[in-house]
Amino acid sequence: MAQIGRRRFLTYGAGVLVPATLGAAKFGQFGWGDGIALADVPITPTLPGSDIPKYRDPLRILPAMPLTGQVVSGGRIVDYYEVAQRQFRQQILPNGMPATQVWGYGSANHPNSFHYPANTFEASVDRPVRVKWINDLVRPRTGRYLPHLLAVDPTLHWANPGGGVDGRDSMPMFDTTPGPYTGPVPMVVHLHGSEHSAQESDGYPEAWYLPDASNIPAGYARKGTYFDPFHQSSATGRGWGRGAAVFEYPNQQDAATLWYHDHVLGMTRTNVYAGLAGLYLLRAEQGSVRLPGPGPKIGDPPGLPYREIPLIIQDRLFNSDGSLFYPPTREALDGFTGPFIPDSEIPPIWVPGFLGDTMVVNGRSWPYLRVEQRRYRFRILNACNSRVLFLQHDGNVPFWQIGSDGGFLPSPARLDRVLLGPAERADVIVDFSQVPAGGTVTLLNLGPENGPFFGGEPGVDFPPSDPNTSGQVMQFRVVARSGSDDSTPPEALNLPEAAALSAAAVSSTRQVSLNELHSDVAPFHHLKGALGVMNPDGSGQPVAWHETPTETPHAGDTEVWEINNLTPEVHPVHLHATQFHILERQAIGGGPVRGPASWETGRKDTVLAYPGEVTRVRASFAQPGRFVWHCHIIEHEDNEMMRPIQVS
Repeated sequence: MAQIGRRRFLTYGAGVLVPATLGAAKFGQFGWGDGIALADVPITPTLPGSDIPKYRDPLRILPAMPLTGQVVSGGRIVDYYEVAQRQFRQQILPNGMPATQVWGYGSANHPNSFHYPANTFEASVDRPVRVKWINDLVRPRTGRYLPHLLAVDPTLHWANPGGGVDGRDSMPMFDTTPGPYTGPVPMVVHLHGSEHSAQESDGYPEAWYLPDASNIPAGYARKGTYFDPFHQSSATGRGWGRGAAVFEYPNQQDAATLWYHDHVLGMTRTNVYAGLAGLYLLRAEQGSVRLPGPGPKIGDPPGLPYREIPLIIQDRLFNSDGSLFYPPTREALDGFTGPFIPDSEIPPIWVPGFLGDTMVVNGRSWPYLRVEQRRYRFRILNACNSRVLFLQHDGNVPFWQIGSDGGFLPSPARLDRVLLGPAERADVIVDFSQVPAGGTVTLLNLGPENGPFFGGEPGVDFPPSDPNTSGQVMQFRVVARSGSDDSTPPEALNLPEAAALSAAAVSSTRQVSLNELHSDVAPFHHLKGALGVMNPDGSGQPVAWHETPTETPHAGDTEVWEINNLTPEVHPVHLHATQFHILERQAIGGGPVRGPASWETGRKDTVLAYPGEVTRVRASFAQPGRFVWHCHIIEHEDNEMMRPIQVS
């Protein structure tokens, strides 16, 4: 076993996976977890997206997550769920092509509810939801653990169960370049956008736990550093144990489109890519506001005509046998074959970004949806690992955006194009009433294709996505309307008023930085990204994940965060435990100030920070505890672009 210790902290690169034909790689000593030898590992997908037929199968409208029951706690009725993560096969590619092995969440009491992406939680403002999250990644008959579907890099600062209690949540040292981790998979769930969840229920990256498998190797850590302290302090401590934790969400915030996903330290990219994500819709009474509906409700029979529909958009790569492809070695990025750790500081498997050539919506590749000549409401989530989406309809059908991450906008915004970074959401109304019956409308993506997003406009500042593959998302097939449409035209909507941000005076202005660090190994002068603070001279000071928290507001504080992006690319920055308001953006060092775009004027939990700019947001921290902030390009957050927030 390699010695556990700390390596010198370094940096980041702007490269993104764009597959090339590189054959197969022999990757040294595999099986860091189990000592399993692996010979040849394909480093490019064997099914090009251009070979996958489009618009063969209908969109799956994700149903509501089945309710397990209700409990009474402190005189309140609490909706109770038992939700597990399991492995199964699903038809993602068109019917007639091979099915795909994936992971997904589902109700432990409803075997048919497991799906990638998961069913949608239906929740109500001020009515708590309690979830027993079960790590069920075990073989059904034997109870033995299931290894990961994808290659996990053990050289990062990561959960590291094989390091034992003393080496968990660490950056291990190696004498030779290791292969991928093949041991039991840790999990912990984060409800993204929850504003008042306690630290024990936030999905802290070091509060993970392994499945209760029959063959956990001796010496492995079964749980992360913060699992036991959170278990002991949690008000929902009953039900915690091997392979499970119980989280409670108070839902004391505005109605909003939230989502949930895995958040394990150093493994979020692979766990989410394998399928661990779903929507969480928080609702409130809308008064006289008439929005298109209905949407799926708990216990609905199949086949209802829904007009409020979640759209979870992701990009993926596939092999000809239907399996998911994710790079198993850094060579897949750019052909670099070493030296890797320990002979350089370049991780052998981790890549700093990912772009797939196949667009998947609600778990199906390039689906179609039959819509009537009426208004529809779509809850759109960009759940891509790295890809920034510029969504646009052909035929000049506009979007009316009525909400973003944290709830309704002050007023509807008419848009020809919707910009969404990873983790951002858009609540939109689309009116198909003027599209001829029998016509089609295609949802396009004009976001950058060949690398990160640096800002600007498609076709002007960067080449847009390939119009034959990732440039198309899904198709709407328009038919004649049946019955009346009693929803309010979006331009006439008076949206529910959002709760005001804390009226407390700003207690402090906090200057943080997004940084690049560098490697001397050609051609990787840019190795990875890092968060940090600002120095008095205007430079950034990178700070590693494990170092003492530098973001330390007090409970009840309202702060202005000045996010200084000192890197050349856009980063979607996510703050846990708060919904904030975007104030303005300005060039670092001064210059004209511009306010938020029309679609950014509501409450937000994720903001696009542009290169060379300071992005100012106003955030209140109501809940004491230990949380995090990070870049939501998941490859970045998995390799040091994440820091604790300690609210005292």
